[in-house]
Amino acid sequence: MRLGQIALISSIAVALTLPAVAATRAHHSSASAHKTTAKHTAKSKPVVGQRGIDDERATQIQAALIKSGYLSGTPSGHWDAASIAAMTKVQADHGWQTKLVPDSRALIKLGLGPASASSQPPGSASGESLASPSASLAAAQADALAGSRSVGP
Repeated sequence: MRLGQIALISSIAVALTLPAVAATRAHHSSASAHKTTAKHTAKSKPVVGQRGIDDERATQIQAALIKSGYLSGTPSGHWDAASIAAMTKVQADHGWQTKLVPDSRALIKLGLGPASASSQPPGSASGESLASPSASLAAAQADALAGSRSVGP
């Protein structure tokens, strides 16, 4: 009987200590794995997207900014601080984000967007000029008024 009690107590003690030993070993193995991965050098990720504005495009954008009154002088062909400030002002005036310039909506508004928008001069039916949005609105209202007068019995 004494031998049975000792065997029972021993098996209980072993059963209680096994999970603690297993957890300790798992911790050591993950820590050692962590140390080996820390030795690897970090790989640089390739940069995706446009990194800058080329001089030809900068000249186009500056000319549009000058025409719309947001920039003065002549286009320098270099995307400089004055160009960034002018484009930021365009975007802020329209309630668009100002962290990244130029924004595609601002380029479209300046008449420099995709082929469908840039093929038509600013102020045409699909593109509104930045210099005189009220003139475009007045013309549209006049067209609507003239259309309503010509409809008769």
